[in-house]
Parts: sequence; structure tokens; C-alpha cells
Amino acid sequence: MAALDAAARARMPHNVVAYRDIYTEEHDHTARPPINRRVTLNSSTPFTPTYVKELLAGSADPSQLYTSRVQGRQILLENPVRQSKTRQERAEKKAMRLAGKAKKQARSIAPRTARRNGLWRLQPEEMKFELFVPLHQLWMGYMSELLALAPAPATPITQFTSHAVPSAAAMHPKLVKADYHGSLMTVRQSKNPCLVGLSGIVVHETENTFKIITREDRHKLIPKHNTIFSFAVPLYSTDAPTASTGADRTVFDLPHIEFELYGNQFCFRAAERAGRKFKHKETIGL
Repeated sequence: MAALDAAARARMPHNVVAYRDIYTEEHDHTARPPINRRVTLNSSTPFTPTYVKELLAGSADPSQLYTSRVQGRQILLENPVRQSKTRQERAEKKAMRLAGKAKKQARSIAPRTARRNGLWRLQPEEMKFELFVPLHQLWMGYMSELLALAPAPATPITQFTSHAVPSAAAMHPKLVKADYHGSLMTVRQSKNPCLVGLSGIVVHETENTFKIITREDRHKLIPKHNTIFSFAVPLYSTDAPTASTGADRTVFDLPHIEFELYGNQFCFRAAERAGRKFKHKETIGL
């Protein structure tokens, strides 16, 4: 700041002139900083003890205060605002809800996403009937447990009676809600004559179709609409110790019961069908 001229200094009161001189000397920004003045830090004079002792210079014994109150202690430099307990509980519940939602979304994949990612698209080398026979045998064990089938008798039965066959009325409510991935499905009737007689293991069921692999290693997409299917379940449990299933045996190689499935009344996904209540109908047409 430039010095005041003599005329201006004469017009000012004495105390104002003295203050302006002091202000000018202390706040002269054009002055250069001192040369070769650097902060030196070493192990003999660490920064923290030295700084604290300088702040406590007015105390009786700064070294004693630093040793008793500061040295070796964890000091909180900030004073955070205490959060409300209600707000904290609300935030924890929201985090748990979002985590559960993310976990649920990770377990299930939307059908559109699965189709876009090609999860249900089989490669040509995977379209082999023999590759899905173990899946079919697993389905027979699932039906044995679902229908509570009795174990096979020790001696083979040459003639079946009504007492040996389970009650169909008790099996129907369970069959309409069952999962048919792995079952051997056959087209009994259809408005499309090209579909009649097709048979294979169900590898994927959608709301309106069955995707099967035939014995000729062909992949077929069969609509449920205007189609009557037939499938078979084993007469006796395949999980019993006496049950013997070979590596390539299917349900038709064992004593079995056949059922008809009307596709027009079966246009639901497997997950939806499990929780749906079906109404009894006396007659159903194609």
C-alpha cells in the first residue's frame, strides 16, 4: 500500500494516522517473504508435540499437559452430529429391504431376459435324446414322491386289478400342478395333423408351448393350444430299493399309468400353475 502524502496526513486525526501506518506495515502484500525460512521436521522435534506445546505456552507446564492428556491417546478431531435413532432404524430397514429385493432378483430371471440371453437355446451337439434320459428318470423319482406311489412288489404281477392301481381322483389335483420338465410327452390329437404322433422328453415348458427332444434327436416346439397330449407315470415308486432302472430305461419300460392332458386348459407357466386353483369340468373338447 502506498504511503500517505503530507497533505492527507495533516488533515487526518493523530490516532487515525498511527493506525494507517501500522496497517500499512503489517499488510503490505508487495513485501517478499523471508528467504531460506523452511519448516524442518525430524524425529527429535516431531510436529505434533511441538505444535501442541506452542499452543499451551501460557500454561504452567505444557510438556506435562501433553504427556497426560494427548500422548498415546486417540483424539476425535471432528464432532459429528448424533443421528436420530428412528432415522437410523429406518435406514437399516431400507437397506435390508433393498438387499432382499436384489437377492430375489438374482435368483429369478425374467422370461424375456432369458430369451434375450439365449439361456434356453440348445446347441446342435446338445440335442441328443440320450442326454436327457437321466432328466426323465429324475422326473420319475419326482412323480413317485409327489404321488406317494407304493414300492414295487417282490414278485412280479401278471394281472393287474383295480386294487393295484392308485386312485386317479386323488392323483388329478397333484398332476395339474406338477412340473413336467423331464416327462415323456406324446401328441395324441391336434388340429394340426403334422403334430400327431410326436413324442419326446420335455426340456422346456412355457405358457403356451412344450419344447421336446424326440428319439430321433430332433428339437420340436409343440403348441398347447388345440392339442391333446398324453403322458405316463410309473405304477410303482422308482425310489424304492427294489426298483431297478437301467441307464436308458424310460417310463414305458416299466408298469405305468397313462393320462391325457388338454392343452387348451393348460396354458399356464409351471410356476403359475403350482399356485392356481383349477375348476373341475366334466367334458372338454379339442
